[in-house]
Formats: sequence, structure tokens, C-alpha cells
Amino acid sequence: MSSKVEPLKNTSAHITVMGLVYCDICSNNSFSRHSYFLPGSEVRIDCKFKASWPKTREQISFSVNRTTNRYGMYKLEIPSVDGIACAQAAIDSSCEASLMSSSSKACNIPGYKSTTDEIAIKVKQQNLCIYSLNALNFRPSKTDAGLCGN
Repeated sequence: MSSKVEPLKNTSAHITVMGLVYCDICSNNSFSRHSYFLPGSEVRIDCKFKASWPKTREQISFSVNRTTNRYGMYKLEIPSVDGIACAQAAIDSSCEASLMSSSSKACNIPGYKSTTDEIAIKVKQQNLCIYSLNALNFRPSKTDAGLCGN
């Protein structure tokens, strides 16, 4: 009879929530060739994760503010959620990102000011889950007809 002991598998999840903020120069809710990403803008992230795993039923809720980096990206990393295999468990997630303030005086009128639409990427082997939210944007107070046309 063999008494081989199996090592415990790492069941800690690594969850990332991320998105972008840009200046919509032409005020048409799309990223055009004249648009640019907004570093230093403030975004509020509200998330709820409900996980069902054979031995646990947990809900994690949080609200945080993040500042966009030099590429206009905000990111929230939750390094470890013990007992939740996010890539395998049935996770009901809802995250919302909302614009708080623009870093640009020339582009500070909210366009898409909040989003709940996301793309979820799950990697089972690393127990990694990435939630990429749709881009948010600010607009200038006046549209430049020379750049954007009518």
C-alpha cells in the first residue's frame, strides 16, 4: 500500500480589472485618429464577485478609485482570493467603471461616463481572470470642425 501524499494545489485566484480612458476629440463616441489617451484621469471601480465552488459560496464587493497611467489605462489587481478558482468556478461578476475627473482642461466633458460591458479572459492553469471593461471617454467643450468635419 502506497502512502503517497499529493501536494495541495494553489487555489488562490488572481483577478485583474482594467480599462482605458481617452479624449474623444470629435465627440462621436469612438476612438478616431485625433483621439488620445488621458493619463492622470480618475476612475471609480465598483465590483461584486459571487463564486460557487464545491466547498465555498462567497461574495466579494469593493469600490476603489484609480488614476490612469501614461497610456490612459487604469488597473485594479486583486492578488489572491483564497479558495476561489476564478477560472473554473461559476463566478457571477459585475464590475462598473465610472469617470470621476479628467486630467485635461481641454477635454473634460464626460462622454461615455460609466460602463459595465466587459470581456472576461480566464486562464485555468494560472487561476487568472482578467476583466477588461469598455473604454470611457471625455470630450472637449467644443468640437473642432477643421479636424472632425461637420
